[in-house]
Amino acid sequence: MTRPSAILFDWDNTLIDSWPAIHSATNAVMAAMGHPPWTFEETKMRVRKSLRDTFPVMFGDRWEEAREVYYGHFRAHHLEDLRAMPGAGDMIAALSRSGFYLGVVSNKDGALLRAEVGHLGWDRYFGALVGAGDATRDKPARDPIDLALKPSHLPAKAGIWYVGDTNIDMECAHAGACVPVLLREAPTTPGEFDAHPPQHTFAFPAELLGFLAVL
Repeated sequence: MTRPSAILFDWDNTLIDSWPAIHSATNAVMAAMGHPPWTFEETKMRVRKSLRDTFPVMFGDRWEEAREVYYGHFRAHHLEDLRAMPGAGDMIAALSRSGFYLGVVSNKDGALLRAEVGHLGWDRYFGALVGAGDATRDKPARDPIDLALKPSHLPAKAGIWYVGDTNIDMECAHAGACVPVLLREAPTTPGEFDAHPPQHTFAFPAELLGFLAVL
């Protein structure tokens, strides 16, 4: 094993806990569209792909109306609900000091993503912040991986890690020829990663840092 030449991260629920804000905005849309509300666990299970990939399926011809409701609610509340995952800030600061090129690849709207990173004061750590709509296609396609690596002049390859918390993140890593790294405390479920397995799994940021320290 060799140290990665760059490390890309998912954002929501990898570096920040965004489920309360996502759940609240999702149920605002459900109410506006006349759909029954989701439970918190349903939101966590169902929200994976980007809005532009999922809302047309969920709401048909009204998907753009639903999008405006979602973003209106989210913009009004997301910064007040913003919380870093335990140890995430220390991890990315340590990785930056060690000279790793860092980036974010997220399915959150790009402008909202950059607002959240700036609100936490973390923008100084990242070479690129790529959200939904920034690349030609959203995650799990490889396009946002390539865009996030562009400032580094590094091609997507096995020497680059993509770190996330869901099967969509692992699928994106495989699509981008990156090392798929799972970072989450919650246990996996049977079959969850059969199609796109992680190469490394860490429960906490400190475990990831400790692993890199011995490479």
